[in-house]
Amino acid sequence: MQKYWGVIFALVLLGACKEDKSTLVQNEEAEVAQVETPVVTHFGFNLDEFKVKKDTVRRGDSFGELMLQNKVDYPKIAKISEDFKDTFDVRKIRVGKPYLILKSKDTTEKAEVFIYENDAINYTVVDFRDTVLAYKSKKEVKYLEREASGVIETSLSEAILDQGIDYNVTNNLSEIYAWTIDFFRLQKGDRFKVIYKEKYINDSIYAGAGPIEAAYFEHNGRPVYAFAYENDSLKGGMVDYYDEQANNLRRTFLRAPVKFSRISSRYNLKRRIRYYGYKIRPHKGTDYAAPIGTPIMATADGTVVESTRRGGNGKFVKIRHNSTYSTQYLHMKAQNVKKGDYVRQGDIIGWIGMTGNTGGPHVCYRFWKNGRQVDPLKEELPLAEPLDEKLRPDYFAYINPLKEQLDCIVYPEKIEEDLLTLNEIDGTK
Repeated sequence: MQKYWGVIFALVLLGACKEDKSTLVQNEEAEVAQVETPVVTHFGFNLDEFKVKKDTVRRGDSFGELMLQNKVDYPKIAKISEDFKDTFDVRKIRVGKPYLILKSKDTTEKAEVFIYENDAINYTVVDFRDTVLAYKSKKEVKYLEREASGVIETSLSEAILDQGIDYNVTNNLSEIYAWTIDFFRLQKGDRFKVIYKEKYINDSIYAGAGPIEAAYFEHNGRPVYAFAYENDSLKGGMVDYYDEQANNLRRTFLRAPVKFSRISSRYNLKRRIRYYGYKIRPHKGTDYAAPIGTPIMATADGTVVESTRRGGNGKFVKIRHNSTYSTQYLHMKAQNVKKGDYVRQGDIIGWIGMTGNTGGPHVCYRFWKNGRQVDPLKEELPLAEPLDEKLRPDYFAYINPLKEQLDCIVYPEKIEEDLLTLNEIDGTK
């Protein structure tokens, strides 16, 4: 049998190598003819045409001073400052941000182009040649799909980092499941699978994680799928996340007003405090402890009806969401909204502080239903609008392969078990 396969392999090699020599010569000549000197381009410019200066903004630098040092006329600097504020606000260049100055190759070495890198992908070009011009652009980004999974031992963020996954995936997962999973009560053994894209510049420079396309989260033995889907009929093209039955994962209220905090005190109408002689002093809020300055979010859309400071509540914001629900956020360091403002779910309305009666930095979150304070963690929060019936056939066709892909992703411990099994089969250790 071994001899038989050897013969076949030899024939395959012979067939692969059997080619007209004249064709090979022609191909080689064609390849030689096509070889050209590569043009070095960056940000859309041929860098060989300029003398290039690359640096970062330093403390004390200003756009005007940098340009004057590189022989740009003051009227041109003034024109950029006055006529292109919406494109490039010269007052907002930040220390540590990289920039390029493309200078002429003649003896004047006068700056002709200034390129400011807003972030890893976005940049702004100020072109002083001919008429002064400023515009924004982006580097070419390549997206590569990635699968990942993990099992909770202590926290979601640790499970994410243990798998070498971008930390932003933690935030994205927490936002997708913010309405359906209580991330303050994750259990050891909870697990997740996720499909998302990673961004790369020039095929090799990592530029962060893109949005999650599909996810699976198992909490307390209860599985919840999530699939990103564009819902044209309901939200004008916005992407929402739905489960395998086309139910919207959003609720009209977020579970908590802060991210990655901890509950330091729960809603408790029979709470007794030693300081007050163990008398019953009801606690009608839920306390989320977090460092001073942590952003506090509006848990639902609504109108600010109070933004003030009063007694033991300290600085606080109260929002009326509709005729049934209102929420209140106490002990803020500072408010970010005023009475009468309309806020959207997730908007930053203030920051964690210690104003009023408080033994440590936290926000006391209070929840009203029909004028009575209730425990938000025990409320069956109303669902967002489900996927339109007309869109469901296309939705199910879209998610079926993604669901199958999620189901096939193995967990880290499963990989180890499979390797052990293979080693036993092979007789290796």
